[in-house]
Amino acid sequence: MEITKTIDDTRQQITNLRSGGKKIALVPTMGALHKGHITLIQLAKQHADHVVVSIFVNPEQFAPNEDYNTYPRELEEDLEKCRREGVSLVFAPAREAVYDDEKFLSIKVSSLNGHMCGGSRPGFFEGVLLIVNKLFNIIQPDLAVFGQKDIQQFQIIRAMVQEFNHSIELMLAPIERANDGLALSSRNAYLKSDERVIAPGLYRALTYVEKQINDGVHTPKLMLEHQKSELEAKGFRIDYLNVFSRKTLQPVTVLKENTQYIIAGAVWLGNTRLIDNILIDL
Repeated sequence: MEITKTIDDTRQQITNLRSGGKKIALVPTMGALHKGHITLIQLAKQHADHVVVSIFVNPEQFAPNEDYNTYPRELEEDLEKCRREGVSLVFAPAREAVYDDEKFLSIKVSSLNGHMCGGSRPGFFEGVLLIVNKLFNIIQPDLAVFGQKDIQQFQIIRAMVQEFNHSIELMLAPIERANDGLALSSRNAYLKSDERVIAPGLYRALTYVEKQINDGVHTPKLMLEHQKSELEAKGFRIDYLNVFSRKTLQPVTVLKENTQYIIAGAVWLGNTRLIDNILIDL
């Protein structure tokens, strides 16, 4: 497994990997790799000759009051996990290798980031698109794999690929969960032991809403308000809990047949922000 720190070295290694028409898959990460990331790598291996993993805690997607400085950084452990999974190349740059001191250009997102995580984290998805666009240009993968837990991110990246004409196939991997249903996340490490016990409550709320919709409830407002109250009673602080259009990422009040939706929630439990979602087709 090769490990690169600079853009030039990465491009040279990519040229070597691509020789003979080999197919390359990219798995972008911020490190602190867990079983969910491993699932992404394994899916990428099924569809490409070489897997490239990027490990970079991207400062551009953190607000000043967020956890950039304390975000888990476990590079040596991450590299060993990548070796075990047969990753061909890990791109693990320093901040200075990715961003100049002064930027003159930016990427703006319209409408797709008005709700869900974009509604409560202004500038977040602009920062995500900035680094993903850079990675796509540096590595030029044939395909890139992302996790469903960050479904809004995936939908916005898909819009970027379409509008910027990136010749890249995107793949969405299902959410990897703990035995009690909690969606795996690097930030789960922040949970205290008592918080970890109740953390799966978000997933249980989403599955309850899913069951009610499948049973014929197509106006979910009252049901959602009830679930919010239940979560708050258990100690959660609600960021959002709603049903959204998968196409527009806008909240919906009446569900229609032959349409794709996202049942999604974000909550705070102590100092930890948890997100989760379920995709549903009517």
